[in-house]
Amino acid sequence: MTYQPPVRDHAFLLRDVLEIEKYADLPGFEDAAIDVVDQIIQEAGRFTSEVLAPLNAVGDKQGCTWNPDHTVTTPKGFKEAYAQLVAGGWPALGADTAYGGQGLPHVVNLSFSEMSSSANMAFSMYPGLTHGAYSAILNGGSPEQKALYLPHLVSGNWGGTMNLTEPHCGTDLGLLRTKAVPQADGTYRISGTKIWISGGEHDMAENIVHLVLARIEGAPEGVRGISLFIVPKFIPDAEGKPGARNSVFCDGLEEKMGIHGNATCVIRHEESTGWLVGEENRGLALMFVMMNEARIGVGLQGIAQAEAAYQAAATFAKERLQGRSLTGPKNPDGPADPIIVHPDVRRMLMDSRAVIEAGRAFLFWTACRATWPTPALTRLCARRAMTTWP
Repeated sequence: MTYQPPVRDHAFLLRDVLEIEKYADLPGFEDAAIDVVDQIIQEAGRFTSEVLAPLNAVGDKQGCTWNPDHTVTTPKGFKEAYAQLVAGGWPALGADTAYGGQGLPHVVNLSFSEMSSSANMAFSMYPGLTHGAYSAILNGGSPEQKALYLPHLVSGNWGGTMNLTEPHCGTDLGLLRTKAVPQADGTYRISGTKIWISGGEHDMAENIVHLVLARIEGAPEGVRGISLFIVPKFIPDAEGKPGARNSVFCDGLEEKMGIHGNATCVIRHEESTGWLVGEENRGLALMFVMMNEARIGVGLQGIAQAEAAYQAAATFAKERLQGRSLTGPKNPDGPADPIIVHPDVRRMLMDSRAVIEAGRAFLFWTACRATWPTPALTRLCARRAMTTWP
């Protein structure tokens, strides 16, 4: 099946339903003229269909490869595609201009993200997690941390992850055992094992920035004693370039159905060097900045995969021959008609399409509201959006 990005559907939502040009006086929308957005969407469709979609099957069949030196090799073609992603400026679409971003509304970035996830979800998770790490540091990092890490994360030259789950605890993070020992120079020594870390190790970015939940020695038990740390794979040198190798290692890959092209890693921190983000014992609140962004991202993935599944089903229904149409043969020269002529097949396809289009509209509307950083702007956007909602 060849993925066909729903460019016209996206343009219709942004132009005619959300009417994003009405928000031109609000932060983030000044440069989002509809002709500019149309060009972005058109190019997003080209990039995702021509570059990412052909690698989807390759990634799932070949998968990532763990090497004895604790490195991971991504599937054939992924590294080159990632280089094109970075060169095209796609990771920077919705990021702050102060750190090299393009400053466009989150909903425009979401349009690209849906197409990339439909085309190749395993690949799209790499920049998706990186943007989440960017958001957490943007919200809680010190000025020095922002200046050092955000430009690299925005560009995509460095990747990002979130290290939450441990072998003995999943959703109950209050049970985590990873510890952080303060050092005289203001850093911390992080020790512990994290599992199910998406994009935890790969060969596409020159550095990987892990955001790690850990408990400082003497901190309260439970979630009230959790802190957040930046733990880079390579410790930046005085010039902000990847320097000494940090003692954070990938000990193996884990299985996640359908996304073998994304490196799902077991990550071991062996007294790795980390830097506290925000205040002590307030790490979970900061991590939820990243988690809340992931929530809308998971909704996006659902729409993206539904779109890809619908396209595959519609193509199959036009090719699969079985039975004859109730109103007479539609393929008289063949042994049977394609199943798309049968009313119940058409009903199932149209039901699917209706759910996808409604879900996408709600997703884009939600993303429009999520653009605003303050409650006042959120209320303003909500009032304006409701005037355009059918």
